[in-house]
This record gives sequence, C-alpha cells and structure tokens, in this order.
Amino acid sequence: MSYPQPLTPEEKPTGEKSAEAELAEAKQRLRLPPIVVICGSTRFMTEMAEADLRETCAGRIVVKPGVDMKSPHGLRSGPVETDALKARLGDLHRAKIRLADEVLVVGPYVGDSTRAEITYARSLGKPVRFTHPAADPGA
Repeated sequence: MSYPQPLTPEEKPTGEKSAEAELAEAKQRLRLPPIVVICGSTRFMTEMAEADLRETCAGRIVVKPGVDMKSPHGLRSGPVETDALKARLGDLHRAKIRLADEVLVVGPYVGDSTRAEITYARSLGKPVRFTHPAADPGA
C-alpha cells in the first residue's frame, strides 16, 4: 500500500471497529507507552536526535527517519536506486505515522514532504506537535 492517502471508506470508522481503533486497543492491552513519530527535514537530523532523547526520557517510544538521504551511502549507487529507495522510505515513514499515537515535527522549516506527512497524520486524527510552532503550516 502506498501512503500518504486519505483513508479509504473501508478504513474509516463505521459501525464496526476500524483498524485504527483495533490498533489503539491492542496497544492499550499491551500497556505500551505512547508512541511518537518524529517528522521533519533530514537536514535536522541532529535536532531529531535531541528530540528522540527528550521524548525517550519522557517515557515515550520514539520512531523517526532512519536514513539521511542527504548523506552519501553505498546503498544508493545511482539516481534510479536513490529514487526507488526514497519512495520505499517515504512509505515506511508514513507507516510509522500510522503506528504512532502522535507526531512531533522537528525544525523551523517544513518542506513539501513534511507538509504531506502532517496532512496525512491529521487525516488520521493524530495530534501533531512542533518544536517550532511557527513552522505549523496549519497555524
């Protein structure tokens, strides 16, 4: 499945429990701490690491981008591989948003990718926090 997309009619809550509601209940039964996903430009990887530290110390499970596409690496040997990896990582990160209880946007700048992630999170009803509230495109 490719993200971000608005929820399909099958995914939206109806008389039956939605997948989102089932996930929330499962996390509650397992007594999991809140899960926060960090979003933002990979130019702010240092700030993301600091946010990870703070959120972890506050008792939250943290997921964040695992690959800095701005730094060279052998896994991306050419433009075709890089584009394919970028698409897979985008899908993976949006799955992290789906798993999380809330989103933390890091950095003073929100580009197109992060804006799409914020829109996606809000379409799922996820709370979105900002380290720099002025960066909120919905403010």
